[in-house]
Amino acid sequence: MEKIKILFVCMGNICRSPTAEGVFRKLILEKNLEQFFEIDSAGTHSYHIGSSPDSRTQVEAKKHNVDLSNLRARQVCDLDFEYYDYIIAMDSSNYYDLMSQCPREDQTKISMMLKYIPNTQIESVPDPYFDGGFDRVFSLLDDASKFFLDELKKNHKFN
Repeated sequence: MEKIKILFVCMGNICRSPTAEGVFRKLILEKNLEQFFEIDSAGTHSYHIGSSPDSRTQVEAKKHNVDLSNLRARQVCDLDFEYYDYIIAMDSSNYYDLMSQCPREDQTKISMMLKYIPNTQIESVPDPYFDGGFDRVFSLLDDASKFFLDELKKNHKFN
């Protein structure tokens, strides 16, 4: 089976998307599923290229035994749209940025992270700087990751 390639995306790639990458990576390691996946994260903007995740993001992740220290911010590039199977936006602004950059034939790969949580009224993972704390962001991404993995198991028929 070819690996399922997932790219998590937020604006600067220093808070939400590296958290999503770390949470999802930990989840698949715990379930011994790492052989099925290739995971990365990126930002729609170039503000923080080469930077480590925000220190508050790393502190929150460490509380949950998720290590983000080796991650470095990068910007989404045109090749990502062809390469990745799933491109998961953290909020509607980044979703629309991705859709406007993505070739039409690859747009079905793009979705919103919180769409995987059943019966949620929340559409976007809040930006921890403005709309919600780092703990809330981590909790939402942890929940969404579990449901996303369940969806992938159904769609790709692996355990």
